[in-house]
Amino acid sequence: MMKRVLSATNRMAPLVRAGLIAGVLVAAVAYPIAAAGGIGAKAAADFVGDLPSVLDATPPAQTTYVYAADGKTLITMFYEEHRKYTPIGQMSVNIQRAIVASEDSRFYEHNGVDAKGIARAFVANHQGGEVQQGASTLTMQYVRMALRDSAKTPLEVQQATEQTSARKVREMKLAVELEKQISKQEILERYLNSAYFGHRAYGIYAASEVFFSKRPKDLTLVEAATLAGLVKAPTAYDPASQDKRAATERRNYVIDRMVALKYATPAEAEKAKSSPIKLRLTTPANDCISVDDKHNDWGFFCDYFKAWWNTQKAFGNSAQEREDRLRRGGYKIITTLDPKIQRSAQTNVLEKEGKSSRFALGVVAIQPGSGQVKAMAVNRTYSLDQKHNGSHSDPNKRGDIPGNYPNTVNPLLGGGDMPGYQAGSTFKMFTMLAALDAGLPMTTSFYSPQRYVSQYLAGPGEPGSCGGRWCPQNASGSMTGRHAMWSGFGKSVNTYFVQLEQKVGADKAVRMAERLGLQWRTEIDQLQASPAKARGWGAFTLGVSDVTPLEMANAYATVAADGKYCEALPVLSIAAPDGSQAAYKGVEVAKPRCMQAVTPAVARAAADAARCVTGYGAARGSCGGWSTAPGVYGIVGRPVAGKTGTTDSTRAAWFVGMTPDLAAASFIADPDYPFNAVGDGQSLKPVNTVAETLRDGLKGKPKRNFTPPPASILR
Repeated sequence: MMKRVLSATNRMAPLVRAGLIAGVLVAAVAYPIAAAGGIGAKAAADFVGDLPSVLDATPPAQTTYVYAADGKTLITMFYEEHRKYTPIGQMSVNIQRAIVASEDSRFYEHNGVDAKGIARAFVANHQGGEVQQGASTLTMQYVRMALRDSAKTPLEVQQATEQTSARKVREMKLAVELEKQISKQEILERYLNSAYFGHRAYGIYAASEVFFSKRPKDLTLVEAATLAGLVKAPTAYDPASQDKRAATERRNYVIDRMVALKYATPAEAEKAKSSPIKLRLTTPANDCISVDDKHNDWGFFCDYFKAWWNTQKAFGNSAQEREDRLRRGGYKIITTLDPKIQRSAQTNVLEKEGKSSRFALGVVAIQPGSGQVKAMAVNRTYSLDQKHNGSHSDPNKRGDIPGNYPNTVNPLLGGGDMPGYQAGSTFKMFTMLAALDAGLPMTTSFYSPQRYVSQYLAGPGEPGSCGGRWCPQNASGSMTGRHAMWSGFGKSVNTYFVQLEQKVGADKAVRMAERLGLQWRTEIDQLQASPAKARGWGAFTLGVSDVTPLEMANAYATVAADGKYCEALPVLSIAAPDGSQAAYKGVEVAKPRCMQAVTPAVARAAADAARCVTGYGAARGSCGGWSTAPGVYGIVGRPVAGKTGTTDSTRAAWFVGMTPDLAAASFIADPDYPFNAVGDGQSLKPVNTVAETLRDGLKGKPKRNFTPPPASILR
């Protein structure tokens, strides 16, 4: 035995000289090159000298935390590796000592490479004929993790983790150089934030949370020793497995090493070793599907936020790059979701339509002047589990149609790829705005018969076709008569608005809708909205295009904000780990993005006509004695305007309401089978949902009035 050791020592002698020549710790270079087969001293020196000496480490991936508008209520997290970087001052001394005792007892003595450990490992491996001991110090282990986490290609990952002597040499040289640049405590901090502890917990913060539901600063001796024991083999020593023997033995080994290093007294050790491992497991949320049961309805807002994030150029050149940044960037994101308004909206929805209904009843609330989305509620559960969902009977007798109720992750309220729902007469707002913008006064009047033969063409068999023309009708004979904008809007007179559309041009109404944020998602809508077809799209004013509640709430919020259109926005702030705010071309991503879509005078005139709908009454004109939603003002209890909307055969019903401080849009429809009519009896549900949500959302806030339009726009 002694001869074999001496023989090994003799073989190392020339390599010691090579290590000195290369400027690297002797033992650090000697061991791996010897293990590789004993190459010449000059070759060894050249090889080591060519290796990089500066560790180019990128920060490890960190978890992004997403909060509600109060900055305290966690909505969810996004991560590939659940990690939150934690300064060593916020870690229990127990975990610092336990990891040193477990992984590198001479950590505070060596300069990055443990010569004694390498010699011991070399002899052991030489005797065994294979690699049995690695002799990696904490510094070397950190270097390996940093190289792995900084890798940009699969080849670089392989080079950082492969079991070769070359990799070991590189780690050693970088470890020695790193210890010249930063302190032991900083190395220990980086190590504890990089190490994997099992159960998708990367770093000590995640490990403390996952296994013990606490912060690293609160770890006890027993808990710290348990976690430190996991680094060597997270699966083999998993304390969450049914058989805790391996985890307990490993923990006790770490405690004994702590005693040997005088990090714990024998009495403390005996007490700790006699204690069972008591876990308090936590499964951290990840993505929108993990929003907790208490706030399950927040999943739809979360989904909208994620879709929005993936369109932001600040976070990458593609949706994949942006989502990667979301999952690795470690952002603290405070969203616009107001827990109070969201809770009210969800309650108001479910009081009217249960989750077992095939009809979706939803509402979106937006703040005028900022575009901030305050609530998104619908009578559905945000869930992938659709095993027990309902179905629809196929009228063509081809079997049942699978239903997305009560569980779905479809973006029913907007922000995704669903086209939305026909919004009916709520589109009359765009025609009125286009007319006012073109210089037509509010007193523009037309005699509006029950049925009107328009200039727009309609083919045989098309809805409303009469002799090749489109001939729309009013919902009631009581609407027949002469109307100006106030009564035409308040009573939702179809034949008035078709004539107004003819006068200003249907293409102008289409372009106005686009100015207020509407998009065309179906092929037919895109075709009809095209420059070649828009002027002949007479039915546009009656809301035959698909649209989302998110878009409609924001369009009406533009009117409430004196014509200032702001992109719908789900965030208040986006802070990187260093506290800096995310920006693109010098502009903070969370800053409202606004433009003046129409003049204040035009917006105020439209709002004045929309006051007729709610029973609040116009400031400048006559509403004609009755309206389509006269009870809204009594519910809201403050100045309010809006518009009802129903489609053919009441397949969908809408209401969009607005105050100077909050706007909301609500719909009821069958998202799975749009030809399934909700019926006239359902039309009040969106009206009351919006009214109650505006009332609750503005409770306790000062009442603000709409500014009346100037006299110049009246006549």
